[in-house]
Amino acid sequence: MKTYNRYPVSFVKGKGCRLYDENGKEYLDMLAGIAVCNLGHCHEKVSKAICEQAQTLIHTSNLFHIKPQAELAELLCKNSFGEKVFFCNSGAEANEGAIKLARRYGTEKDPEKFEIIAFRQSFHGRTMAAVSITGQGKYNEGFGPMLQGVHFAEFNNINSVKELISEKTAGIIVEPIQGEGGIVPAEKEFLQELRNLADEIDAILIFDEVQTGVGRTGKLFAYQHYGVEPDVMTLAKALGNGVPIGAIVAKGKAADVLKPGLHASTFGGNFLATRAGVEVIKEISKPEFLKSVEEKGTYLKEKLQSLIEQFPEKFVSVRGKGLMIGLICKEPCSKIVEKALENGLVINCTAGNVLRFTPPLIISKEEIDAGIEILKKTLKEL
Repeated sequence: MKTYNRYPVSFVKGKGCRLYDENGKEYLDMLAGIAVCNLGHCHEKVSKAICEQAQTLIHTSNLFHIKPQAELAELLCKNSFGEKVFFCNSGAEANEGAIKLARRYGTEKDPEKFEIIAFRQSFHGRTMAAVSITGQGKYNEGFGPMLQGVHFAEFNNINSVKELISEKTAGIIVEPIQGEGGIVPAEKEFLQELRNLADEIDAILIFDEVQTGVGRTGKLFAYQHYGVEPDVMTLAKALGNGVPIGAIVAKGKAADVLKPGLHASTFGGNFLATRAGVEVIKEISKPEFLKSVEEKGTYLKEKLQSLIEQFPEKFVSVRGKGLMIGLICKEPCSKIVEKALENGLVINCTAGNVLRFTPPLIISKEEIDAGIEILKKTLKEL
């Protein structure tokens, strides 16, 4: 079905930060499948693990114990606030499950405690519950009534949350950095206040780290920048480096809500996906790896800032954390993305006027330089 307006390119091979189309043309990838291939394309250790697992066992269902699933859950909890993990297949599923968890927690205390607070310009996925908590009308228009009891506050505006929150609030869901909303980081005080408000009314605080998690921001998880721990964190995208997988990580009062029969997934946490995830977390959780992400993120920001100075008529500012960076344009940026692709650079446009840079975390400074040069060429041609 034509649910995407695809670019006229078909990639057939990839290695590291490079992609190759069916005509053999080389591209520098600074999108990583939309923040998915954090270890680059065909990473040696991940690819080896996938091949070995595919030749051993792929699926048995969650009626039985799955060793790599247990290993990945242990790694995630060891490297985060988490105590327990539920595995699924995507970010939308993870957010859907997190909303179910929050509502179950609330309604067990009071049948009227089922409301959810989300934020304008947010994005949480494409299922009915996920679009119901997504604060952009273009994603839910025309699909009939949305989930009841969802209220939208202004991102980074705690007073707007206070106006909506009540004893009926079961959960608050927020992205530490709004991705589809234009690469907008949360303010530290804002997330701290959300934590305080959730505690006051005994609600579940959910951080959607589908795009920010797994090293993207220079920390293994973005919440670690803020000194604020949620009750629940949702993950997907980079967790399998391209193999579909999602996860709900929970602690404390949130960890034991979902009991047998209340939630499930046929494919969630299967052998193949979790084996890939184990290798991903082992690599990205290394302190030296995360330090390099921060350093390269700073370097890319500096290069983009110099680009703003060279093309002040086109750009406003740069924002983001680690290697999740947005270059804010004065006009819609789709033409820049199209022309850059012709010139061999893969980036994309989010929120209409923000160029999104989410390259593989293994990108070198030399490759960043090469990407900036292609972008300069593109801008001059336009």
